[in-house]
Amino acid sequence: MDMKTWLYFLTAGSAVCLVVYLLYCRGIAVTKRITAVLFVFRTGKMGTEPLNSCTGWVRRVERFRTSGIYTFTLDCQLSKGDAAVSLLDKDKRELLRLDRISAGGTVALCRENRYYLCWRFHGATGTCGLHWKSGSAI
Repeated sequence: MDMKTWLYFLTAGSAVCLVVYLLYCRGIAVTKRITAVLFVFRTGKMGTEPLNSCTGWVRRVERFRTSGIYTFTLDCQLSKGDAAVSLLDKDKRELLRLDRISAGGTVALCRENRYYLCWRFHGATGTCGLHWKSGSAI
């Protein structure tokens, strides 16, 4: 291969990596490692989603439209296994952790920052959903 071909592949590869990175930062692309018979995940506010023998994790970037106090509720109806969700700040420090035992919590969020929602599943079968609403402004 000549130098021009190598340069073409390097440029094309760099462009693809840049597009994937920008999609991830905007919360459109999702990283995950899942083993499941059935797993449905939609971006944005999660409704109640079906799971069947699900083990693994899903992490996505989330941006909130307004600054304020947000109330989060984890709605898990699992017949077996366990599920948990963590809200991480931009430095990936845990701000809030929800599971079947502590299914609700509040946290102050700033609209300029990006946050990570990190789901963890261990043999989960049933339905699981995350809901949030904005309360008072900061």
